[in-house]
Amino acid sequence: MKLPLGTKAMIFAAGLGTRLKPFTEKHPKALAPVNGKPLLQRNIEYLKSFGIRDIIVNVHHFADQIIRFLEKNKNFGINITVSLEEGEPLETGGGLKKADWFFADCKDPFIVMNADILTDLDIVKMFLFHKKKKGLVTLAVTQRNTSRNFLFDDENLLVGWQNNKTGELRMARNSLITYPGAFTCVHVIDPKMPGLINQTGRFSIIDTYLDLAETNDIYVYDHTGDVVVDVGKPESIHRAEEFFT
Repeated sequence: MKLPLGTKAMIFAAGLGTRLKPFTEKHPKALAPVNGKPLLQRNIEYLKSFGIRDIIVNVHHFADQIIRFLEKNKNFGINITVSLEEGEPLETGGGLKKADWFFADCKDPFIVMNADILTDLDIVKMFLFHKKKKGLVTLAVTQRNTSRNFLFDDENLLVGWQNNKTGELRMARNSLITYPGAFTCVHVIDPKMPGLINQTGRFSIIDTYLDLAETNDIYVYDHTGDVVVDVGKPESIHRAEEFFT
């Protein structure tokens, strides 16, 4: 199955990739190769497989390398726009807000994902879940070990966030029963959401979601059983290569 014609997407590719040194001392994290194919290419092709033809990619760290890579490969046969973040990277929230103009004409929800996450999640199924729930945002999660978790209730509504290392806990809604979920960094977002962002400058989209979850329905989509690899460290590249040929 394919997503509705005209569905757009964003790939976050502006991060410094400090965990992926020494590669990121001379290259952007998004171009780290997994079995010879850069992460960014893999996720462009992944989104294309669901029918997406319009993607915006935010860039900062070695931005020129990503721009040249896209030009050399003729944008992989689709429409790719670059959102250049000069001065400093704006993180996920600031990056999305800077690029919100790209989604102004969207009638259907759009997709957002990180360049350094590889997964075989079926985005169409997640998209249909989002449409059925009619929430503001749907966030993909799985049950796996992680340092931080989203917390959700019996109705799959986002109610909080916790840092398992520091014990930090932030609740967006009161809930007697909560379940943890590790974020896959894939989002399905209603077009009106960017207009509700109050933060400016550099900020995390997680803070935005927790703020919005107090008065809006933000859902989690549990796709436990799918492959998810956070390619943030050199050793994780080897793990990714076991699943993505």
